[in-house]
Amino acid sequence: MIRYITAGESHGPALSAIVEGVPAGISVTPEEINLQLARRQQGHGRGGRMKIETDKAEILSGIRFGKTIGSPITLVIKNRDWENWTTTMAQFEKPDMEIPKITIPRPGHADLAGRIKYGFDDIRPVIERSSARETAARVAAGAISRIFLKSLGIEIGSYISAIGAAAEPTVDIQLAGLLTEGAEAVARQADLSPVRMLGKKTEAEALAAIDFAKEQGDTLGGIIEIFITGLPVGFGSYVQHDRRLDAALAAAIISIQAIKGVEIGTAFENSGKPGSQVHDEFVLSRESGLSRKTNRAGGIEGSMSNGQTIHLRAAMKPISSLLTPLHSFDIETLQPTLSRFERSDTCAVPAAGVVAEAVVAPVIANALLEKLGGDHFDEISTRLDLYRQSIRNIFGA
Repeated sequence: MIRYITAGESHGPALSAIVEGVPAGISVTPEEINLQLARRQQGHGRGGRMKIETDKAEILSGIRFGKTIGSPITLVIKNRDWENWTTTMAQFEKPDMEIPKITIPRPGHADLAGRIKYGFDDIRPVIERSSARETAARVAAGAISRIFLKSLGIEIGSYISAIGAAAEPTVDIQLAGLLTEGAEAVARQADLSPVRMLGKKTEAEALAAIDFAKEQGDTLGGIIEIFITGLPVGFGSYVQHDRRLDAALAAAIISIQAIKGVEIGTAFENSGKPGSQVHDEFVLSRESGLSRKTNRAGGIEGSMSNGQTIHLRAAMKPISSLLTPLHSFDIETLQPTLSRFERSDTCAVPAAGVVAEAVVAPVIANALLEKLGGDHFDEISTRLDLYRQSIRNIFGA
């Protein structure tokens, strides 16, 4: 099974990731990984850090002659901003000069709980590792699984449906058309927008809202729509809690910094309706086999894929580092004060959509490996083809 770990601090020398469990024989290029890293850096409302960094992954192990070899893959992304932080973030000898401690926590951030949990006398170490800068390593790691899935006809994509009060309609004809081409078609269209939205009217509203928030020293959150196409019915399982596909997907998305809610399909809307208006009825015909008229379940029933497009929604809160400070206190003096500002974005929702695509990729890849097994791409591909054919045989299409 595929798993990955990341390492590195926001202003340290580099971020890194080790991805293990990747089958052998998968064609991988640095350009495919770096494309995803570049996508993560885009979006209206990003802060000054994105003007400094040009993220590119260096592959140190696990690939030979352009293909995975079954051993752990090591990825390194150097931080260009490190040269400005060599004193503050010195790894060994403590500098002769005094490094100011950060003792004022930001509401909504890891600052306070992290300082207490790890026994620091300075919040700086908490800021460095809890920072969303870490997601660059996760995007690189997730790109490996994404490449694997794309080679098997399974695609992942996303767009942004809301930023602040600017929200796109729940049902969109353009979206439905794009999904027939695959989830990546949605992402390609979204990437043409500076806020990764599909509708021009909502895009204009979102751009104005971000600009206004920046003028006010405020921040904005939003809603991310994630899609997975090409996954056949029957991946995941209902037999144990830790084999449920919906649980694994929700856990992966909620692990992204500032994500506070996950929805599968139209779950919250469904909760207020009778069952007759919620469940997706079956339609069986000789010509097209099994189909559905709706996808309110979001492609998952009984914690397994049901053959429809998997649709996930993620709610991202506004970033907690505000130029206009909120009330806080000094943890050393216990005196009330205003919270401090750490260089940050006004809105990072478009980038978070790219991160969400990355973190769900290993989850889907593992559901596939659990079902099919195999250590080499060719045998996995053959088994998936046979499984897809067996499904078609059941319904005579």
